[in-house]
Amino acid sequence: MSSLFDLDKLNAAADRAEAAMDGEHGEIYKELRALTPEQIDDITPDTRDQREYECLMEVVQQATEKNIDQAELVERVKALGAVAIKIAKRVPTLAPFMPDA
Repeated sequence: MSSLFDLDKLNAAADRAEAAMDGEHGEIYKELRALTPEQIDDITPDTRDQREYECLMEVVQQATEKNIDQAELVERVKALGAVAIKIAKRVPTLAPFMPDA
């Protein structure tokens, strides 16, 4: 039964990703997904970068699901902290709204 549960989780994650790509913040989500692990690792030498990237992806997904406007999305990204902001600066549609470090 656990494999069925895992499949359900994978399907749910895929559905959320698809909704995020088609939603209001779809371009941001697509640009985030286009970042390579190497680009993320280049931001800082800290091994938490990938985790921060995943949190940033989650924030964008939630913003789409909850119809959060861009200003609120930017505030939520800023609340994630310095690493998330550095990652966001690599996203062309989000970078102009990020503060300088």
